[in-house]
Amino acid sequence: MRILIWHVHGSWTTAFVQGPHTYLVPVTPDRGPDGLGRARTWDWPDSVIEVPPERLRDEHIDLVIVQRPHELALVDQWLGRRPPTVYLEHNAPDGDVPDTRHPAADLPGTTLVHVTHFNRLMWDAGPAETTVIEHGIVDPGHRWTGELERAAVVVNEPIRRGRTTGTDLLPEFSRAAPLDVFGMRTEGLAEHIGVDPDRCRAQDVPQSDLHTELARRRVYVHPVRWTSLGLSLLEAMHLGMPVVALATTEVTEAVPPGAGVVSNRIDVLTDAVRDFLADPLHARTVGDGARVAALSRYGLSRFLDDWERLLKEVTR
Repeated sequence: MRILIWHVHGSWTTAFVQGPHTYLVPVTPDRGPDGLGRARTWDWPDSVIEVPPERLRDEHIDLVIVQRPHELALVDQWLGRRPPTVYLEHNAPDGDVPDTRHPAADLPGTTLVHVTHFNRLMWDAGPAETTVIEHGIVDPGHRWTGELERAAVVVNEPIRRGRTTGTDLLPEFSRAAPLDVFGMRTEGLAEHIGVDPDRCRAQDVPQSDLHTELARRRVYVHPVRWTSLGLSLLEAMHLGMPVVALATTEVTEAVPPGAGVVSNRIDVLTDAVRDFLADPLHARTVGDGARVAALSRYGLSRFLDDWERLLKEVTR
């Protein structure tokens, strides 16, 4: 198939474009949000082709995947037609939960796909045909060494996003272990939360280096209160890292017993961080369990197979 999809979520798209199709990605001269083109920080195959909006009317397109409400108007404007359409929702609802109405709820002929069962439960999708295709991860390999007695956190814009990403919880975690927080716009984080900079180092490393850097830390901490399901958590598990996470949204499904410590009690979580730092063998054993669990549920082949079935149904 020839599938039109915007480059919105780099990590998710990296897994999706490993499939057998041709993926047309809009590109504009400014490479803005509606025309980002091919990823520059992820490894995408040659089957991902950049197409300027003015050329899309002349392209054969079997299916469109939209991920933001305004993309439907772009489809009409740029293509002049509406091919079979899938609305992919990456996020948990934000606002009047649990009564938040999904933008695709009243779109006839559009299939709504959620990435977690929690999201499907929380969004009001009305009569829309709805399904769940859980995440898939391009396996980075077992890289954990745990050589650094520090905890890794991955979050973008922690200062702006505040309580949503658990930024206010970082001082408590920093007392259990020195933190390395990776992500975009993390500058000034230690000062913002009132922590010694050595107890909370912030760094924005290239995507190509991120997995290696994570795997050098002893434990992965996921303090996020409200999100869909952080792909960084699943990637850390693939790396063989033990994980410590809040028991919110889909985390209790993603991290089974033996793969890490999941709780909504901060004292339980901080004690777990201390235990992993003090006992590398324990950290390795739990990290091995995390990798097995992640490969079993979030492996790439299952993800691509699920999408293949849906794409055939939608275009039949």
